[in-house]
Amino acid sequence: MEKRKLSFWEIWNMSFGFLGIQMGFALQNANASRILQIFGADVHELSWFWVIAPLMGLIVQPIIGYYSDKTWGRFGRRKPYFLVGAILASIGLVLMPQADMFIAFLPALWVGAGMLMIMDASFNIAMEPFRALVGDNLRTDQRTLGFSVQTALIGFGAVIGSWLPYVLHNWFGVSNETSAGMVPTNLILSFIIGAVILIVSIIVTMFGTKEYSPAELASFEEEHILAETPTTDEVEKSSLLDIFEDFKKMPTTMRQLSWVQFFSWFGLFGMWVFATPAIAQHIYGLPYTDSSSVMYQDAGDWIGILFGVYNLVSALYAFALPYIAKKIGRKRTHATSLVIGGIGLLSIYIMPDKNWLIVSMVGVGIAWASILAMPYAILAGSISAKKMGVYMGIFNFFIVVPQIINAFIGGPLVKYAYGNQAIFALLTSGVSFLIAAMLVSKVKDIDDVVKS
Repeated sequence: MEKRKLSFWEIWNMSFGFLGIQMGFALQNANASRILQIFGADVHELSWFWVIAPLMGLIVQPIIGYYSDKTWGRFGRRKPYFLVGAILASIGLVLMPQADMFIAFLPALWVGAGMLMIMDASFNIAMEPFRALVGDNLRTDQRTLGFSVQTALIGFGAVIGSWLPYVLHNWFGVSNETSAGMVPTNLILSFIIGAVILIVSIIVTMFGTKEYSPAELASFEEEHILAETPTTDEVEKSSLLDIFEDFKKMPTTMRQLSWVQFFSWFGLFGMWVFATPAIAQHIYGLPYTDSSSVMYQDAGDWIGILFGVYNLVSALYAFALPYIAKKIGRKRTHATSLVIGGIGLLSIYIMPDKNWLIVSMVGVGIAWASILAMPYAILAGSISAKKMGVYMGIFNFFIVVPQIINAFIGGPLVKYAYGNQAIFALLTSGVSFLIAAMLVSKVKDIDDVVKS
């Protein structure tokens, strides 16, 4: 028995909830450092607050993946997790920029960090089952398209989220002025809008997508996958603690991809954490202690535009990925994209003004699209449908561990090695992308082997 070939719009609808998830992520990525600095965090402390994000992924995603593999009820297998995660993430989005309202109970910085933790845990609850759903519902020959469509929706959502504070201020006149310890109105309103769109987009996917039952998925099992994955008896005897056993038995392809993911996400984390202070210092000429001036808020809004640019490029490039991969292979596509992204990050250092940074972000967007699609398309061909959720969750280890490492060493590097010049953290990210590109050559793409 073979899975039904889905139409483009069925695939689009299946991943539509990612639009809202990534809009929330984009608001967080572009503005969390800015908000935490407003609440009193120093530049070299930012990465320590950001460690919350990968820690939540490390803890939450494998557990959610395991239980979503085991879930089947009236609402389906993966969909109940979408909804719960979306509701909790929306609460965090609304409350994080308004953490000062709790100042009578706790310092705003603590509350803001707590809301960041809630958001990250909730995004992970919603996001991991989306990855597994693509593996569940799509045939091998549609997986690259499926993850590319997912990447496109991630890009569109991120563009909306990244540009929203700038648009509200410059097009609709919502104030971006602030006083000490107060988040600008345009940021607060952006986070509220993001929460609403997140809920709506998840509901669209929930009611517009059909899931295969466990019995149907079992009938789709492919022989070339079974060689490297646990048997049916092993799956039936499994428990939550067997996540560790699954980790030890991970497919060879996953082990090889782990190093590519490590350096890719080490670089991304450095960019997200330090982009605002780096560009405020290096391009706007502001001191690293400035977090409340009008020029700093303008720099923060421009970071949103730049992040929107790389996400827009990512969304558009995602549609080309299946065709490029068909011509030159998934591995070469991913390696080339990472090289372009690394050059983009390195070029920030020599750009003469803020407008030229758009060129740098085009390169980052090409790498971002490939990072979100190619590793998952390669991975999905090497794992069993019975273990799709748990292995997608375990694969997240290789996303969050490099971020945790960067979180602990990034701040001290900026303070002691880089002399509080955050621009050098972005250059480190560029070099990390280039290392990831070199490591792609060692990866075995099972689907390509089978086709050949």
